[in-house]
Amino acid sequence: MKAVIMAGGKGTRIKEINSEVPKPMIPVLGKPILQYQIEALERQGVKDIILVVGYLGHIIKEYFSNGEKFGVRIEYIEEKDPLGTAGALYLLKEKIIDDFLLLCGDLIFDINVHKFYTAHKKYGGEVTLFTHPNSHPYDSGIIIADEGKKVRNWLHKEDERLWYRNRVNAGLHFMSPSIFNRFTELKKCDLDRDILKPLIPEGKLFVYDSPEYVKDMGTPDRFYSVIDDIQSGKVNAKNLSHQQRAIFLDRDGTINKYVGFLTKIEDFELIKGVAESVKKINDSGYLAIVVSNQPVIARGEVSLEELREIHNKMETLLGAEGAYLDGIYFCPHHPHKGFAGERPEYKIECECRKPKAGMLLEAAQQFNIDLSQSWMIGDSENDILCGKNAGCKTAYIGEDSFADVCGDNLADCINQILG
Repeated sequence: MKAVIMAGGKGTRIKEINSEVPKPMIPVLGKPILQYQIEALERQGVKDIILVVGYLGHIIKEYFSNGEKFGVRIEYIEEKDPLGTAGALYLLKEKIIDDFLLLCGDLIFDINVHKFYTAHKKYGGEVTLFTHPNSHPYDSGIIIADEGKKVRNWLHKEDERLWYRNRVNAGLHFMSPSIFNRFTELKKCDLDRDILKPLIPEGKLFVYDSPEYVKDMGTPDRFYSVIDDIQSGKVNAKNLSHQQRAIFLDRDGTINKYVGFLTKIEDFELIKGVAESVKKINDSGYLAIVVSNQPVIARGEVSLEELREIHNKMETLLGAEGAYLDGIYFCPHHPHKGFAGERPEYKIECECRKPKAGMLLEAAQQFNIDLSQSWMIGDSENDILCGKNAGCKTAYIGEDSFADVCGDNLADCINQILG
């Protein structure tokens, strides 16, 4: 497997940090960003690397040479003139014959490359984007995909949007070599707008969604944030090769105000302080995952599309305050029949409806979660039983519960759990 790193950036938005070297060579705790990338790839067994260099490229060449001292093999493609974020791929047409990993040169990341590659091959598309939630979706490009992970739309910062799922392109891509057929001449072009977006109507662009650590160093604030995350060990710990810890959250009465069966999006309202609490979970390194019984689907009162839009509103409101969810799981089933307008296919005894632990077990399998080191927080006895059935520690919003922790609200519980 080859990895291609686009390392030709100037770093104009971060020039106050260091304007003496190309952007990928800006030092972080004593070594350049690009070295972190190469070391992360080498740990995953990716040892054939092509560096696309431009601005002050000789500095990169002098530092890394042929890659031998870093345990990899490096070759270089040099832009004589700036070719944008994708134009230089034309120069790789004769060098790559298999699927390859393409990444931006300003990222600090640590991901399970094998899981990403396996998903890419399973989808069978031309390109698979690595997507994740972030703390600033309102000024990020939003990727909209269907249940089969096929991309249906791509909203840029300037595009109109209302409620959306907080999933953004992280700057990591697996590509089929057929992508080179789209480069017919050497010219400047934009990877996202000129190459990737045209794949959407063709049904050839997919997403791989993961909570693993990927953050660009494009601004001073993010630069210093990454330093904190490296020093705390958070960057490496989020790799799904390692077991994760999660805080599972009930929805109604825990995140949003309880209104009975919530069937209208306008009735969804975050409880005061919830976004701050979810942000504390994000900062702690725990995964923040919602698990919710939604019998309104089985009762025929809400469609799956309407429920997704309600959850999009939840993610948008959280994102506006710098918080995000790593996953949302819901049970659409209800065992009791006889309601007018009910959907018979959902009127079953299932393994996912709380107090059963199915949703937590599914999340644990997807994200490699150690349930014994995780928490379930909710405002009902079924939430607590669900957590205990999964082997989690539990926190109850209220009094007189058999949970491990009780609190007046989510903020109170999170403060006790995280200290």
